[in-house]
Amino acid sequence: MREKTRSGCQRAPISTPSLPPHHLMATKEQQHKKLPLFPLLSLLCFVSVFLALSLSKRASISKETTRFRPTPTVASTSCNYSHGSWIYDPNWIPNNYDSSCKEIFKGWNCISGNKSNARDIIKWRWQPNGCDLPPFDPVRFLQTFRDTNIGFVGDSLNRNMFVSLFCSLKRVSSDVKKWRPAGADRGFTFLHYNLTIAYHRTNLLARYGRWSANSNGGELESLGYKEGYRVDVDIPEGTWADAPSFHDVLIFNTGHWWWAPSKFDPVKSPMLFFENNQPLIPPVLPDVGLDKVLKHMILFAERRMRPGGIKLFRTQSPRHFEGGDWDQGGSCPRLQPLLPEKVEELFSLKNNGTNVESRLVNQHLFKALKGSTFHILDITHMSEFRADAHPATAGGKKHDDCMHWCLPGITDIWNDLFITHLNSIKARD
Repeated sequence: MREKTRSGCQRAPISTPSLPPHHLMATKEQQHKKLPLFPLLSLLCFVSVFLALSLSKRASISKETTRFRPTPTVASTSCNYSHGSWIYDPNWIPNNYDSSCKEIFKGWNCISGNKSNARDIIKWRWQPNGCDLPPFDPVRFLQTFRDTNIGFVGDSLNRNMFVSLFCSLKRVSSDVKKWRPAGADRGFTFLHYNLTIAYHRTNLLARYGRWSANSNGGELESLGYKEGYRVDVDIPEGTWADAPSFHDVLIFNTGHWWWAPSKFDPVKSPMLFFENNQPLIPPVLPDVGLDKVLKHMILFAERRMRPGGIKLFRTQSPRHFEGGDWDQGGSCPRLQPLLPEKVEELFSLKNNGTNVESRLVNQHLFKALKGSTFHILDITHMSEFRADAHPATAGGKKHDDCMHWCLPGITDIWNDLFITHLNSIKARD
C-alpha cells in the first residue's frame, strides 16, 4: 500500500511489487532500468507541493490587500429587485433579530406595543419577478465589510433602516462601541471587525432654521414676510457635512419634511430659500426649493466623498393614511398587504390623494440624480403594498403612525436590497 506524505503525494513503496508469472525470471538488468521512475515521482511531488504553496501565498496576499470585498455569491445585476409580489409563508422565520433589541425606538416596536399583526408582518416574503432577493447574512456582511464606515444620512425613515441593520448585526457580534462619528446623531463600531455604521439626522439635507423679519427691512420684508424658515439650498446641514470624507458608503434620503404643513405652514411659517446668502426673489415653492437643494447636495457629496466611496440615494418611503392625513383622523388599520388595484388608488399621481407624496418626491429625485455618480435604491413600489406594516396605534399613540415602519419589519427587506446592491457594485468595480 502506498504511504501518503503530509503534502498528499504518494511515497514510492519500499517492497518490490508482485509480478505476473512470466516476469518472475526478469533479469537484474531489466529491474535496473525501472529504478529511475522513483526519483521522477519524487520530483513531480516536489513540484506540485511548490506550486500549491505558491498559489496559497498569492491568495493570502490578495486577501490582505483588498479593503472590503463583495460576498462570493453576487446576485444577478440584471434582476429588477424592486418589482415583484409579497408571498405569505407561515413557516418563514427570518434569522435577523427580535423585539428585544434595545436600539428599536419604542414607537416602532410593534411586538412590545401589542400590535395585533406584529408577528405576522415578517411572514410576508418579497419575491422579485424572475429572480430571488438574497437574504441578509449578518456574519458574512461583517466579514465582507471589515474596516468599513457606512453612514445613513436623512430623516427618521433612514433611522428606521439604520436601526434594522444595527439590530441584525448586534445579534451576531456583541462587542460594540457606541459613539457619534463625524457629527452623527448616533453610531456604533463593531470592534472585532472595525465596521462602523452611523445615522446622521437631517430633515432637508440643507441647513435651515427660524427666520424673522429684520426691523431695518429687506427684500422679503418688503413682500410682507414676517417669519418663516430660512433654507440655505447650497449649504449642507452640519450633522452630515463631514460624513462624505469619513464614510466609505453613504445612503441618503429626504422628502417627508418638504410637504409638512404642520411644520412649514405656507402662510404662518413658510420655507424661505436662500442661495449664496441671498434670498431667492421672487420666493419659490417647496418643490422648486427641493430641486435646488438636491442639485447642490448631490454635487457636495460627489466633491467630498472619499476616493472609491459608494453613494446611494434611497427613494421615498410611502405613507398609508386612509380617511385623511395624520392630523385629520387618518389611520392605517389594514392587517394584510394591499392588492395592486388598491395601491394605484392610494398612490396614483392622477388621484392626488393623501399619500401622493412618495411618487411625487421620486420624480424630483430621479431628475436630480440623472448623470450623477449616485446609485438609486428603489424601495418605493415594494413598500406601497405594505399598509399592514406601520405601527398605527401600537403602544398607545394618540395619532396613527402610518409613516414609520414596525421593527422587525419592512426595513429589513430594504437592507436585503441595500446589501445586494453593495455587493453588485463592488463586483462591477
